[in-house]
Amino acid sequence: MDKALFEAGLEVRKATLGKEFVENAIASADEFNRPLQEFVTEYCWGACWTRPGLPRKTRSMLNLAMLTALNRPHELKMHIKGALNNGVTREEIREILLQTGVYCGVPAAVDAFRTAKEAFAEVDKK
Repeated sequence: MDKALFEAGLEVRKATLGKEFVENAIASADEFNRPLQEFVTEYCWGACWTRPGLPRKTRSMLNLAMLTALNRPHELKMHIKGALNNGVTREEIREILLQTGVYCGVPAAVDAFRTAKEAFAEVDKK
């Protein structure tokens, strides 16, 4: 593991997804899934999210579209909350999800809107 990339990724991951969420994910990792937590933090968040080519807001917007296309509601909910932390507005999220209806199919957009509504409700409770 590249310690510098891991630490850089950890910082971005916490800023996007929330310190408590990330620390819980890492603390609850066991022998089986700890390598995945390390990989995600180093590779996804460290090697990709820290690159200067795109701002975090844009990366979040792309993730919402891709996760909708892939039908990954758990990851989508997490990244909707992260997108809000990265400055994406609810109106922008709505527009992203509407666009996915055209290019990914209406059923994908319907599920994504349902997931977004749940994520917004969870954020509003805090």
